Order: sequence, then structure tokens, then C-alpha cells
Amino acid sequence: MFGMARPDGTIRADELYDVAAACDLTDEQVRSCLRRLLAEGLLERDGSGRSATFRTTPAGDVLRLGSLRRHELAYLQDRKGQGWDGTWHLAAFAIPEDRRSARDRLRDRLLDAGGAVVNNGLYVSPRPWEDDVRAIAGRLDVLNRLSLASSTDLEVGGVRAARELARTLWPVDELAASYTRFVAEHQDVVPILERLRERHDRISDADFLPGALRMVIAFQEVFLRDPLLPPELLPRPWPGRAARDLLVTSRRLALRLRAAHERPALFAAFDELVADGP
Repeated sequence: MFGMARPDGTIRADELYDVAAACDLTDEQVRSCLRRLLAEGLLERDGSGRSATFRTTPAGDVLRLGSLRRHELAYLQDRKGQGWDGTWHLAAFAIPEDRRSARDRLRDRLLDAGGAVVNNGLYVSPRPWEDDVRAIAGRLDVLNRLSLASSTDLEVGGVRAARELARTLWPVDELAASYTRFVAEHQDVVPILERLRERHDRISDADFLPGALRMVIAFQEVFLRDPLLPPELLPRPWPGRAARDLLVTSRRLALRLRAAHERPALFAAFDELVADGP
């Protein structure tokens, strides 16, 4: 649903229903999803039916913009290729049992932020995440239970080498295998699109939209589990970059071949984000 959001967080119902229909989704499925997002406080509605406009709430923006920021970070790292300063950033907390809910939520937020568990109550990230961690702990009212530190010298279970530490703390090998499968499953997309371009053919919405949806969903299933570690901590070549390059190249070619250029584009915000990408 958020894939239809414009940069200002608005979603036009008429565009949403058109895209859903092209993806073989019924109007009732769309309405059911909208009702759930409205009930969860992630969307607000102005108007009714196909003339309605939906807008993401602050809570909805956390999800929508959080996903875009992850993509932005990933493509920025791909372009730079390096930049890690060798510093590990540590966050520790000791929250009593009567605040168990806050403790669990803080743990989940640290993992969502790309952190890894070192020991019970101790988490690490290769990025300077202190401001974000303080903000998360502040919202949960456990800032007084939080300790932060940074070091260029980290040893876990006898492992000190940075890349080996990354493989110990994060599922690097599993992610590499998942990205490799994504590339293998979609590697024929670009040659097919190139042949269509050479023949000056066009892609109808009935083909473009479902294909775009399937490919992005397959990519997101891996991407959302990726802590986006700095390139210095990853195997070379890293298949995550190959997967992102494939996604962007396929997307750009398909958009050029799309028959109805004036129609709303699924994941248009993503297109704007990576406009200057690889």
C-alpha cells in the first residue's frame, strides 16, 4: 500500500484501485487493507470511494520513510564502496522485569536498526547510532537504563577480525545466499527488456504492474532482513549490490517501455530515490 504513496505521503484512491486491478487484486481486498491501516492509525482518509485521498500519519511515515531511508543508505554505500572508520558502537541496558514490555520493544528497535546481540542486554552496530538509540529509549521512557560506548577494539567469543566478527554477529552468509538466489531468479529480466527496447515494443500495465510488484516483493523479503553493514565488513563481491543493481536496471528499462506513461507508477517514490544511483 505504501508503495503507492507520493513523496508527501498522499495516496489517491483512484490510482490505488487501478494499480490493484492490474495486479489481480479485488476492490474488496484493497478496502480491507485500507480499513486495517486506518484502524492501526497508519493512514487518514479525506473523502470516500474512488475519489478519496489517504495520507500517512506520523506513525505511517515512520514505516514509509524508514523503508526509503534504508534504500537510500544501501545505494549510498554502493556508490561510495567504503567509508567505515573501524569503530564499533555499543548499547547496553538493564531494564527490570516490571518494565518487560519496554525492554522487549527496545530490543526489537535495536535489531530493526541493524544492531546485533553481543550478550544479553548488549548490542552493537558498526554505525554511529547513538542519537537514534537515545531517541528510541526516550520514547520508551527507559533512557536512564541505557549505557552507550564506542571502541575500535571489539572481541566476541575470541574473534577480533572485523569481517569475521560481522559473520559471527550477523547472518552474512545466509543473506548472501538469499541475494544470490534473487539474482539467479530474475537475471533474465534485463535481457528480455533489452530485446523489447530494440524492437520498440511497449509493456502494458497488465504486464508492467504485476511484474514490478512481484520483483520488488521478492527483493524486499531479503532486503528487510539486511542490516546494511558497511562494505568493509562484507565479502567481496557482495551479492546484495548485484541484486540492487539488477532491480534498478530492470525498473528503469521497464518504465521506459511502459505503454501508458501518464498512468500512476507503483513504487514511484523508490524511482525518485535512486534516480542518481548506479
